[in-house]
Formats: sequence, structure tokens, C-alpha cells
Amino acid sequence: MAEVIKVPTMAEYMAQGKKPEVLFWVGCSGSFDDRAKKITKAFVKLLHEAKVDFAVLGTEESCTGDPAKRAGNEFLFQMQAATNIEVLNGYEIKKVVTACPHCFNTLKNEYPVLGGNYEVMHHTTFLKSLLEEGRLKVEGGKFKGKRITFHDPCYLGRANNVYEAPRDLLRKLEVELVEMRKCKSNGLCCGAGGGQMFKEPEPGNKDVNIERTEQAMEVKPEIIAAGCPFCNTMMTDGVKGKNQEDKIEVMDVAEMIANAHDL
Repeated sequence: MAEVIKVPTMAEYMAQGKKPEVLFWVGCSGSFDDRAKKITKAFVKLLHEAKVDFAVLGTEESCTGDPAKRAGNEFLFQMQAATNIEVLNGYEIKKVVTACPHCFNTLKNEYPVLGGNYEVMHHTTFLKSLLEEGRLKVEGGKFKGKRITFHDPCYLGRANNVYEAPRDLLRKLEVELVEMRKCKSNGLCCGAGGGQMFKEPEPGNKDVNIERTEQAMEVKPEIIAAGCPFCNTMMTDGVKGKNQEDKIEVMDVAEMIANAHDL
């Protein structure tokens, strides 16, 4: 039987008069999407492995408001943000880590003007810091020598200049890292940003995720590594659309590290 990992809430911590080292912001995708839940579980296993004292908000966590803001509903965004900021400030949260670049960007860049000031880290940056502190070991295992390409999420890369942390972690897995012709600051969107995740695409001659998947296929990877649940969905759909699911896997960087550890 799989090990059951207890994930404490902030309310439970406060009841004991304690404060965690970091708050893990799970996000809507990581909470409700069946595929993204696997990323959440993998990251939690790594936090346990590194003995990180962390907590989640649980039912007190609400959507950051990113899709509402990107879709143009500023009023709804500010309502959602105000609710979250009240909860976060009530718990005197200082440091937040999240596996979703959309949550990361919104919490880091949009919340301060509304009174929410926190140190916000993407999970790849946080995992890299654990590695550098010697709290987490990253080794190749089953991924050693595998041909991997990394798809840069827009809100992690071009919006926040985080390019190297996920790649450094992949190199530690001793993979053969190959770059797509459009990568880093010249990367291409997966097609889900700006609220597009929740609607059908406008008529055109090709969907964005198919274009991006074709760019990934050019470098003949065994795995497309991602650092965003939205990107994961879009690239997975793209791989299926090209009938390549038997040849190409789409995995989050945290899942790869957890799998290499057999967690």
C-alpha cells in the first residue's frame, strides 16, 4: 500500500502556535485537475524527503485571480486577490512556493500593490535551493541519458526570467538536454495562457499547442519536461493529437525527480 503523507494546514499549525518554513500554494489546477494532482503529490513527496516544514491553506485557498485578470475581468480579480491576501496576512505568511507559474506570477507581481507582500518561489527554484543546501539529492536513475527537451512556461520564463533552475535540475538527472529552436526568451506559448485554458481556440489553421508540440518533436525527445500544469495539459494534448503518446511522455520536473528517487 502506498505511503500516506500527511499535509498539515496553516490552521493546524496556528492551533499549535507554530509557523511553517514555507506555505505551499497548490493552485486550482494542482487541486482539481487529475493530471496536475500527480505533480502536487510528487512535489509534496520531495518536500517530505528534504524534511521541509511546510503547510497548505486547504479550503482557505482560493483562485489567485490570474484567469479573471488575463481575460479582462479586473473587478473579479481584485475580489479574489483581496480574499487571499486577507487570509495570507492573517497567518503572517512570509514565504510561498507554488508549482504553477500563473499563481507564481500573480502572487509575486500583482499582489504587492494590493497589500500582499511575500517571497514567492516557483517549485523548480525552491527545489534547486534545497539541492544547493544539501537537503535534497537529485540523481539520474531511470532518466540517465534520456533525451529531454524543456518547454519554458511563459509566466516563468519571459515574464519572470526563470530559465536556469529547471534546466539545472534536469542536468542533475544526468539527462541529454536538447533545446527546441524556440526556447528561453524566444520560447513559444503552449496556447493556454491569458485565460485560453478555459475556452476553445478561435478559428484558424493550426492550434498553438500543436505548433509547439511539432517544435518539440523536431528535436526527437523521449520526454517533454514542463514546469506548469497548464503547459503539461496542452503539450499532452499536442502529443496525443500527433499520435505520439507511445513515444513521447510529458512530465513535470518535480515528477521526474520524485520518480528518480522512487518516491
